[in-house]
Amino acid sequence: CRKRHGRRERPVKQALASTADGFADDRARQRLADVVGQALAEARGMDATQAEAAINISQGLSVTVRLGEVETVEHTRDKGLGITVYFGQRTGSASTTDLSPAAVRDSVRAACTIAKYTAADDCAGLADPALLAREFPDLGLYHPWNPGMDQAIELARACEAAAREADRRITNSEGATLSSHAGLEVYGNSHGFLGSQATTRHGLSVSVIAQDASGMQRDYWYSVNRAPTGLEAPATIGREAARRAVHRLGGRKLTTRRAPVVFEAPVASSLLSHFVSAVRGSSLYRQASFLLDSLGKPVFAPGVHLHEQPHLPGALGSAVYDSEGVATRPRDVVRAGVLLGYVLDSYSARKLKLVTTGNAGGVHNLTLEPFDGAGGTPAADLPGLLARMGTGLLVTEFIGFGVNTVTGDYSRGAAGFWVENGAIQYPVEEITVAGNLRDMFRGLAAAAADVDTRGNLRTGSLLLEDLTIAGG
Repeated sequence: CRKRHGRRERPVKQALASTADGFADDRARQRLADVVGQALAEARGMDATQAEAAINISQGLSVTVRLGEVETVEHTRDKGLGITVYFGQRTGSASTTDLSPAAVRDSVRAACTIAKYTAADDCAGLADPALLAREFPDLGLYHPWNPGMDQAIELARACEAAAREADRRITNSEGATLSSHAGLEVYGNSHGFLGSQATTRHGLSVSVIAQDASGMQRDYWYSVNRAPTGLEAPATIGREAARRAVHRLGGRKLTTRRAPVVFEAPVASSLLSHFVSAVRGSSLYRQASFLLDSLGKPVFAPGVHLHEQPHLPGALGSAVYDSEGVATRPRDVVRAGVLLGYVLDSYSARKLKLVTTGNAGGVHNLTLEPFDGAGGTPAADLPGLLARMGTGLLVTEFIGFGVNTVTGDYSRGAAGFWVENGAIQYPVEEITVAGNLRDMFRGLAAAAADVDTRGNLRTGSLLLEDLTIAGG
C-alpha cells in the first residue's frame, strides 16, 4: 500500500477543527476573515488604491483499490492566500501558504513591489461595487463526510467487485476510487466586500477491462455529488462500468460517410465547453473566436435554450458570487437559438466595453433544455433519441483534441455504436467525427431529457443532423 500525504502544517490545524466539519465553524471562518482583513489593511498602509485577497483551504481523502487490494491512499491538506493590489491601473499579485502576520505582510509588500514595474492597463481593477453580492443564501453546497479509511476502502472494493462479478468477460481492472474533499474560500476586497463559501465534493468511480476473442476494451463509470447520500450505490456504478466495457467488445471500423450523430449525455457536455470557450471574454477581445460579433444573432438551431442556473441547491456549479465577489444570477445565454450574452469577468467586460456577467472563474450550471427541433415532444432518454435519429452514429467516447475555436473547425477521434432503425447494431472504433462548430450548433436537431448533472455543463444526449464520419 503506497501512501502519499499532503502538507500538515500547524497553522492549518489552528484554523480548522480536526475534521471537515471545521469548515462550517464560524470561528474558523472568522480567523480566515481576519487574515484577509489584515492583507487588505496592509495594502492600504502601502498606499494601494485598491486590493483584493482570497484564502483557499481544503482537505481530502482519496483511496484507490485495484483487484481487491489497496493501491493508493492519499490524505491532502492545502491552504493558500492570494493578494492582488492596484496602484491606479498598475497591478501586482503575490501568494503565500504561510498565514502568519509577518508572511502576510511580506506577501503584500511583494505584490506592491511588482505593481511598480508593471505597465498601466486601463481595464485593470476591482469589480464595480454596485454589482457585488449583498445576500448570501445557503445553497446546500457543504455536506462534510468523514468515512474513515476502512469504510472508504470497503466502498471502493464493493464497487470494483460488482464490476468484476457482473460478467465473465471482465478480465481486469484499472481500479476503483473513493474520494471525499471539503474546501473553504474567504474572499474580500477594498470595496468592503467579504464573503465565504464552503463546499464539498464526493465521488466514487471504477474502470474495468473486458476481453473476448475480438480483443480488449476498457470503459468506466462514476458518480459525484456534493453530499455523500447523493452518490449512486457502489454496486450500481460497478455494474454500469462492466456493462459499458462489455458492450464495446467486437468494435468495427466504418467507411467514410456523412450521417446524423448522437452524442451521449456524458460526452455531449464537451460541445457546450467549446461554445463557452468561443463566447468567453478573453477569446473575444483577443479576436480568437469564430463567434466574434455574434451577440443578438442566431448561433444555434431555433429550438435551443441555454441558460445559467447559479442558485440550484446542491449543484456542482452553484455559487452565490463569482471569484470577484460579483453576485451571480440566473440568465439566458441563448434563447430561440439567438446569443443573448457572453461569458465575462470585469477585465474582459471592460475590454469589450460591456458589463461583467458574473462569470469570473467560469459559468454556473450552464444548462441546455431538452427540445425537439421538429416540433415534437423531446425524447425522454437516449433510446428515445436514437429512435428519433433512425440510422446514424452514437458517440460514447471522444479521444484526443482537435478543435479550433478561432475557425470553428472540429475533428475528434471517437468510439461508439452504429445505429439502424433506432436500434444499436454493433460497436465502432477508430473513427473520426468532423465538422465545423458553427454548422454543428445550427444543425443541433434535438436534446433528450437524460441530463447529466455530474458537472457544471448540464445537457442530455444531443442529436446533430449531419457530420462527416471518417473511418479506416
